Amino acid sequence: MHHRETPSGSLLIHRHRPRRRVRRPAAALTALLTLAATALTIGLATGAQAAALSSAPRASASASTADFGCARPVHAGQVRCFGVLKAHRTASGRMSPFTTGSPTTVGYVPSDLRSAYNLGSTSGSGRTVAIVDAMDDPNAESDLATYRSAYGLPSCTTANGCFRKVNQNGQASPMPSGDYGWAEEISLDLDMVSATCPGCHILLVEANSANTPDLMTAEDTAATTPGVVSVSDSWGGSEDNTITAADSHFKHSGVAITASSGDSGYGASWPASSPYVTAVGGTSLSKASNSRGWTETAWSGAGSGCSAYEAKPSWQHDSGCAKRTVADVSAVADPNTGVAVYDTYNNCGGGSLCDTELQLGLAQGADGWVEVGGTSASSPIIASVYALAGNTSQVVNGSYPYSHTSALNDVTSGSNGLCGGSYLCTAGPGYDGPTGLGTPNGTGAF
Repeated sequence: MHHRETPSGSLLIHRHRPRRRVRRPAAALTALLTLAATALTIGLATGAQAAALSSAPRASASASTADFGCARPVHAGQVRCFGVLKAHRTASGRMSPFTTGSPTTVGYVPSDLRSAYNLGSTSGSGRTVAIVDAMDDPNAESDLATYRSAYGLPSCTTANGCFRKVNQNGQASPMPSGDYGWAEEISLDLDMVSATCPGCHILLVEANSANTPDLMTAEDTAATTPGVVSVSDSWGGSEDNTITAADSHFKHSGVAITASSGDSGYGASWPASSPYVTAVGGTSLSKASNSRGWTETAWSGAGSGCSAYEAKPSWQHDSGCAKRTVADVSAVADPNTGVAVYDTYNNCGGGSLCDTELQLGLAQGADGWVEVGGTSASSPIIASVYALAGNTSQVVNGSYPYSHTSALNDVTSGSNGLCGGSYLCTAGPGYDGPTGLGTPNGTGAF
């Protein structure tokens, strides 16, 4: 499988947390000298340099977003995650995260998401949602605990049997190497399951790498673990002639599998194009004074379109694609109407100096509360709605929503690119590519 890479700034994510860690004087001095040199370089930039910076590659959706650090595969056969952070472009041309935040000031919180999607008091008690990602997040359980505590959600730990983290073979050790970008993806996935299905158990399966064979091993481990009713895959890559041979890893009876449609706008990606998954597109979600209390439009970054390789499923009847069409359903994905996430895995230790290094792209990782999006957010939301519905024994691949459209919010405006104005990239009444059949209005469509 070959990756379709999206140009973006290299800076990862952080939010300030009021803590300090002792740094060695030499390391601190080196960091300060580097900061000073960076500032001097910026200050001395010529007009020609400034023009070059202003034309630097933009992030996946707009100048106000940047991809996670797991978005740059180095060879064919790797995938990228589909997480995007809310950020801004500095005078130097870098993508910098917004650097202040708390549990109540960055992004939508669990009560917002449950209100927007009419999820009421359902909790999914005891059902397990599995998350498949690459690499290790050493802080996954502790960061999850902070997120859940901030919003009064039930404790979900290894000790109480709610949370479990395993390697791609289902074992507690050895775990893969840590990765700062994939850790942010993991934090996003775990937090969205918690927000959407607070009573669900969570299984995190970490593949040894972002290579497709390792992820397929992890996928089978997740889907065959007793108690798992749904699996979320917030990653993907461009299609090629090898994808159909790997599709069997997404075919597991009684388990709903969701896959993010992508963050690069119009164009299909895999595994979202697999006929065995529910392909999840993305929306921009805003509070409104209407009866629902919310409004949604298609997010400009959401992936969509026609597969070049996957056969059209029997339950899909749109006329513009002879083969599989992406997406099936959708949920919030725009980082500018993003969700609150907590992540602290970084290589600068925390504190104000670490925060500055993260802003300037001199360190990697995150340092607290961040506002993020991407279809990496919408996939675990939908996987969790499947768990809330408790109906996966009746679910066959991505077909169920197609016969239950009355339980979806139809998204009728917005687009994600140029396709001659057709439904493949332009939202409208009924089915369309960027948002599929719509977003959850309760659990009836799942």
